[in-house]
Amino acid sequence: MLVVAGTGTGVGKTVVTAALAALHPGRAAMLKPAQTGVVPGEDGDADTVARLVPGTAVCELERYPDPLAPATAAARAGRPGVGAAGTARAARALARDHGLVLVEGAGGLLVRLHAGGDTLADVAAELDAPLLLVARAGLGTLNDTALAAEAIAARGLRCTGTVIGRWPARPDPAARCNLADIADVSGLPLLGALPEGAAALCPRAFAAAAASALTPAAGGECGDPPPPRPRVTCGVCC
Repeated sequence: MLVVAGTGTGVGKTVVTAALAALHPGRAAMLKPAQTGVVPGEDGDADTVARLVPGTAVCELERYPDPLAPATAAARAGRPGVGAAGTARAARALARDHGLVLVEGAGGLLVRLHAGGDTLADVAAELDAPLLLVARAGLGTLNDTALAAEAIAARGLRCTGTVIGRWPARPDPAARCNLADIADVSGLPLLGALPEGAAALCPRAFAAAAASALTPAAGGECGDPPPPRPRVTCGVCC
């Protein structure tokens, strides 16, 4: 069981979740407690993971049309939302048939899931499961990551490390410095950096990109510190 949290919204949690699933082919399941900003019939984060890593079981508990924090989106939809206990029950059910269950949050670590105030940190506590923190590459990420790491530690939770969710093809000085500094600032090991645009790859190319972007501690093959590699193609369909 692993809870994939972000330092904020849009940091690349879904592509990191898919990358972890790709390193455990046929064994992984992905659980999305709350999907916001997507209407019925549209693809959500769970659909993205299923497309990138065929054979991965995916489960979405709640979906709200407004692109807002889950608790706010649920209230606007007239629904109660899903809390830590309900999420944990669903995760444990998936764990009965899958070797690895990845619980992907919405937004940042402490965004409220429902009106009761539960957050993804509460989900990790309910499951007694470690967190993986997904961070941005650019300016400001050192502060965001340090704050999230401090919140995790203050709650007595475990964190396996950080992954940069979208490493740019042309990193600026801030991104390059952050790659070197993020482990020292957060006190957490840097476990990789997924290349920007990885979500557009075909499954075969995505699996290769995941292996080359994540360190052995995350199940990949990348050295430490991880030097993000160029876009990978499979040579057949892309």
